[in-house]
Amino acid sequence: MVYVKDDGVYDEPLEKIWKYIQAPEDHVHETILSQKVLEQEGNTMKLRVETFNARGGKEEQIWRMTMDPPFGHELEVLEGSTKGTKQAHMYIPMGEKTKVIVVGDFKMPGADDETIRKGTLDYLAKVFTEDSAQLRKFK
Repeated sequence: MVYVKDDGVYDEPLEKIWKYIQAPEDHVHETILSQKVLEQEGNTMKLRVETFNARGGKEEQIWRMTMDPPFGHELEVLEGSTKGTKQAHMYIPMGEKTKVIVVGDFKMPGADDETIRKGTLDYLAKVFTEDSAQLRKFK
């Protein structure tokens, strides 16, 4: 388990961020090949997600996501190579911009702490870059 904290600022207001998050046809990432809601109760969903893993192969994971608009959301990996990973994304409005802070305990059996930390930060940077580009086009 490795604790990681990262942050960035989107050049978009918080309201637009939430609309984007709730638009599955627009909110896509290269590493997420497909996702299906298995169950939903209130603001919590259990999802089956097909992803590319750190080794470049495909795998299926089960995630639990709890949405808490407008403050953020939490994600826990229930099944898959990063099982036990828990992360929280917090959104802070800054006028026409939004700061995002991600904190979590990340797991990857067989990898040392520095490999997990570097891999996690690289992944978060990639996702932030993808989201930033897509948010500029999102209406």
